[in-house]
Amino acid sequence: MSYKVLLTRSAERDLEELYDYIAENDTQANADYVLDKLTGKPVPLSPTLSRKRAREQTNRCANFSLLEVAASLASFPERGSYPKELLQLGIREYRQAHFKPYRLIYRVMGKRVLIYLIADGRRDMQTLLMRRMLGV
Repeated sequence: MSYKVLLTRSAERDLEELYDYIAENDTQANADYVLDKLTGKPVPLSPTLSRKRAREQTNRCANFSLLEVAASLASFPERGSYPKELLQLGIREYRQAHFKPYRLIYRVMGKRVLIYLIADGRRDMQTLLMRRMLGV
């Protein structure tokens, strides 16, 4: 059984905001690098990104790309655990997948997997999830 995996507009904005944050607080080259790692695109070294820095970025980024995680959700959407922050509120309709240090929050609806949130897991996820998923 295959499911269709879709990004919501807010998840697309999450990717844009991650890129903008890194570009603003680090370098454009590193923002390009991280976005490429997230989306599974090839990562050519730019002249401003040293090999050592690239290795450090690779170690900090995902072992899997967003596309690889999405592909696995297309086959096994129930594999994700329930986000503990939502479980504490009794909410079991959302699941999560990880691609370090990022967390992807999604929901299975029929034959579709809707990705609602892509965030750095080091953030205050309780507040982020309450604001984003519950409108609090």
